Amino acid sequence: MGANVARSGQRRRRNRNVSRPRVPEQRPFDQPRLRREPTRLVSDDQVEAIHHASLRILSELGMKVLDPETRSVFGGAGATVDGEMVRFEPALVEELITTAPAQFTLHARNPAHDLVMGGDHLSFAAVNSAPNVADLDGGRRAGNRHDYQNLLRLVQSLTSIHFTPGYPVEPIDIHASVRHLDATLDLLTLTDKAIHVYSLGRQRNVDAIEMARIARGLTEAELDEQPSICTIINTNSPLTLDVPMSHGIIEMSRRNQVVCVTPFTLAGAMAPITIAGALAQQNAEALVGLMLTQIVRPGSPFVYGSFTSNVDMQSGAPAFGTPEYWKATVVGGQLARRYAVPYRSSNACAANAVDAQAAYESMFSIWGAVDAGTNWVQHGAGWMEGGLHVSFEKMLLDADLLHMVSASLDPLVVDEETLALDAIAEVGPGGHFFGAEHTQARYRTEFYRPMVSDWRNFEAWAEAGSPEAAAKANELVKAFLAEYEEPPMDEAVREELTDFVARRTAEGGVEVDY
Repeated sequence: MGANVARSGQRRRRNRNVSRPRVPEQRPFDQPRLRREPTRLVSDDQVEAIHHASLRILSELGMKVLDPETRSVFGGAGATVDGEMVRFEPALVEELITTAPAQFTLHARNPAHDLVMGGDHLSFAAVNSAPNVADLDGGRRAGNRHDYQNLLRLVQSLTSIHFTPGYPVEPIDIHASVRHLDATLDLLTLTDKAIHVYSLGRQRNVDAIEMARIARGLTEAELDEQPSICTIINTNSPLTLDVPMSHGIIEMSRRNQVVCVTPFTLAGAMAPITIAGALAQQNAEALVGLMLTQIVRPGSPFVYGSFTSNVDMQSGAPAFGTPEYWKATVVGGQLARRYAVPYRSSNACAANAVDAQAAYESMFSIWGAVDAGTNWVQHGAGWMEGGLHVSFEKMLLDADLLHMVSASLDPLVVDEETLALDAIAEVGPGGHFFGAEHTQARYRTEFYRPMVSDWRNFEAWAEAGSPEAAAKANELVKAFLAEYEEPPMDEAVREELTDFVARRTAEGGVEVDY
């Protein structure tokens, strides 16, 4: 009986090996370059009109700043403080926004994964901050650490995803007082790509910055010279900057770490219904964040973030991948270039299922980012349901789309070899090129080979069970997770990180109200 059980187990293992899909070959990890001029949707005069409208907003209305420390910082730089309202004269704004760098490097634990932010460099980030997670096997469920860790493993495995600016899903089964400690430890051990800290209270920033320093083996002084972690600051539109976001800007800029200020301005809800009006408000709020970074530390790295879209006026729900979203993204890029700072946009969709809507809204968002000259595409892979859930299958599909976009940005080589006159002469009229020497030398590498698309004819596809994209993506997710290998880390560094987490956990982490 024991022998029969052993043979049965061997058969099951063989069957699993036969049926498990293979991990597809991917393009190597590399930053695409934006090799064509960004789209100019509005004229330079119209960009200036938006800029001057923003200056009027800041001088006549001002920004509500809830944090007393931040109000004091602004007041010390020359702003007018009246209770919680802070107003900025145009000349002060123009003075304070000139010192941010046009380009910088965001350092990763693995130097091969360092990213250049600015210029014509493009980077794709994973989805972040979703409260729920979904896949075809388990359906939609609340975020948890098990799924969070598997999403990180997938991010590490997919070479078109360049970094992890946030938690792909919120691991809510970890108590909020220590969640940032365990989650950042996972970020730094399960991946070796650049990472993010949430600005949800000063101590979370301080802890994550220290963990990034430990993971990279830097001194305090070295960290202050090498941006090694990023944060995203969302203003409370309209025209409010809250306490945690203010503290995030101050702590990150003080240590020369990357701050991306991204107003979440939904036209018709938290911003005027016209795209021009929404952009004027977005720009005013972004400039307040830019000024604060440069007051705290002139020359500290800043990224201009755009997340202006519209709402469904029938339901009030956010809409993404719309013509209005594309327009706002493109003009946001023009504004970022006007201030000579790197630019962030997003790959977003409002679809609830991994279907045609998810694909076309995401593709519209991605091409909007490329047309806008974006340097950092946030939520590049996995975003669903207006950000309310992350999908394993959608992450795989998006990763394939990002590879395709990268391939489309590769330069087209036109020379004697690629013009192929000898091959044309070899084949002659009425022939075909399948067997030509020129084809045979290049057929494995000349074309992009997608991970998900199925190019078989109908009969072959039907015989294989008529697989559709989401189901194939589900299989590929499992293949990538099965083949995942944790990136190496020096054991002394790992021990220092885990000791830090244990000590801060024993101290209670951060104060919460539950």
